[in-house]
Amino acid sequence: MRTSESTPHRVLGAHAFRGLRTVEHVFTVPLDHGDPDGEQIDVFAREYVSATHPVDTAGRLPWLVFLQGGPGGRGARVTSLSGWMKEAAKDFRILMLDQRGTGLSTPADRSTLPLRGGPADQAAYLAHFRADSIVLDCEAIRRALGSEPWTVYGQSFGGFCALTYLSIAPHGVREALITGGLAPLDGPAERVYRATYARLAERNAEYFAWYPDDRARVTAIVEHLRGVDERLPDGSRLSPERFQLVGNLLGGNTRVDSLHYLLEDAFTRGPSGVRLSDGFLGQVHATVTRAPNPLYAVLHESIYAQGEASGWAAWGVLDEHPEFRPDAADPLLLGEMVCPWLFEQDPALTPLAETARLLAEKADWGSLYNPGRLAENSVPVAAAVYRDDIYVDRGLSLETAGRVRGLRVWETADFHHDGITDDGEGIFARLLTMAREG
Repeated sequence: MRTSESTPHRVLGAHAFRGLRTVEHVFTVPLDHGDPDGEQIDVFAREYVSATHPVDTAGRLPWLVFLQGGPGGRGARVTSLSGWMKEAAKDFRILMLDQRGTGLSTPADRSTLPLRGGPADQAAYLAHFRADSIVLDCEAIRRALGSEPWTVYGQSFGGFCALTYLSIAPHGVREALITGGLAPLDGPAERVYRATYARLAERNAEYFAWYPDDRARVTAIVEHLRGVDERLPDGSRLSPERFQLVGNLLGGNTRVDSLHYLLEDAFTRGPSGVRLSDGFLGQVHATVTRAPNPLYAVLHESIYAQGEASGWAAWGVLDEHPEFRPDAADPLLLGEMVCPWLFEQDPALTPLAETARLLAEKADWGSLYNPGRLAENSVPVAAAVYRDDIYVDRGLSLETAGRVRGLRVWETADFHHDGITDDGEGIFARLLTMAREG
């Protein structure tokens, strides 16, 4: 029988540029870690090391594995060390994963998933793409690299994965650092959206207080889209509800201002009258399409599901918040809500609509967390909780923090969900110090 210690591993190449060295790794792991002799998939990872370390010294640095947000996002591609990576590279070799299904790992998208068979076959395949499988990939990779327990740094969904790591393989973790990513340890998913809809409403109000003219502009755009067929660059229609997804930009300190710049030149006038400008439509498309990360939409609510169906939770809870409905008089902007209509309107998702429905109805998801083990946790953990985070609710985060033994919290209102973009160096250094002093 294959074991994680015998995980096939190959190096694709190594490069040096702009003060860093990179090595490209591919690891072959079981699709189902419960069946190590069954189907295999590839997981790609890129190693980053500061060129300030001599080659022989760099090879002895401890590893840090970064688990990015998502789900369904590939690892960051960087051309120079900056932010948290610049700080971390002083003491670590950084391993940036393309989590299974993304980037250069064995892909899972509208082109490849039909090769699995029909929607039921696709859903069964994707059931192996949650945090528990990602963590077991990490453990197989850690052993293949010959690493001692390593440092895990999780941002957003990556923080969810870090909690799963501490639940099922704490022996592989030296210390865990989490930013904007303390997941609720139990369901249902509706409790997440009840909290985040309320926080998102507050963020809408805050934004429109800063930019009062944008309140009327958003309403005007929605009213325009109710009566005029506007098309995005991929040919799909921009509906009022799809436009509302630009509210994703509300989840950051700096991105929130880019929303204002997006809205300011929405309209133009030509021979056919008032229309939405090409520049506006192009920027909206880049914000709302799921073509680069379809698994984000397909698997999003499953990250909260344990022993029950997610059941399009965000769509159901919307009825409790009519101010977000596209037919409201002055509709608010949406955030990370994935609703079934998205699979009818986004061409990257349309072929996966039935697969997504089956996953939403799946009621036998396994547990992602072990509350008993977390209550007895002995691994140093430090987490940044952003007070006004519209994606990962403060109250639910602090509830989880109280259930993980030894977890040290830094709560701050200085940053939003993208805090590591604003001050990555400072946040990383602070959390590492907290974990090691704890």
